[in-house]
Amino acid sequence: MDGGVGAEKDLKEAGAEALPVGRCGIRIKGWTIESCKRPILGSLALREWEEKLGTSHLPEMVFGESFLNLVHMESGIKIHFNAFDALKGWKQESLPPVEVPAAANWKFRSKPFQQIILDYDYTFTTPYSGSETIELNHEKPTSRDACHSPKWDDCEERIDVVALSSKEPILFYDEVILYEDELADNGISLLTVKVRVMPSCWFLLLRFWLRVDGVLMRLRDSRFYCVFSDDNDGRWPDVLRESCWREATIGSLSVLA
Repeated sequence: MDGGVGAEKDLKEAGAEALPVGRCGIRIKGWTIESCKRPILGSLALREWEEKLGTSHLPEMVFGESFLNLVHMESGIKIHFNAFDALKGWKQESLPPVEVPAAANWKFRSKPFQQIILDYDYTFTTPYSGSETIELNHEKPTSRDACHSPKWDDCEERIDVVALSSKEPILFYDEVILYEDELADNGISLLTVKVRVMPSCWFLLLRFWLRVDGVLMRLRDSRFYCVFSDDNDGRWPDVLRESCWREATIGSLSVLA
């Protein structure tokens, strides 16, 4: 299914509306949900990002101006997803590089006449699970408005998978790529975020997916789920977040098969 807003009839029945022309998203039950997909960053912007992040390495394709935002208008809570914060998480976590024979040749892909030691996590694995702020003036947010973040609490409640499988109309759906690297044709490193909005709830999946050919597969998922409530009375919305990190060598997967 291609991303976009659902049928006008379904929107009207759900009390929702599409965002104005030029913006991709939906307003429903006090939420404004918006996606934006832009081209990859150019060389100048990449250099600026390298300086800010304190690195000389970035993925081959960084969609730095792409994003997905979910704003709860009454409380000002904003949950957003962007490449810069994800790469900041990669830089801070600083995993050791995956040991793979083919990587010895990768270090020459950008500077073939210089010997570059591959001593960083070239897979760009990130622990990123989204960004949250509270915009005090969320009608016209500025950088000063985002002064603090909401707090996630541990709970026993789980995402209702059965409810998600019901045949509700999809009012809005989109997938946004934040960054991607093909590891010099030796695999793939990919960070994407998908959102699906139904009349009763919204569901979001942030996924980091890594495959190093013949060596390793890695998956880091964060799922978000929110059921709409008509009697919210301006309270903070209840949003569930579940995270899952999995990893396996190709050798172990071959044994299982």
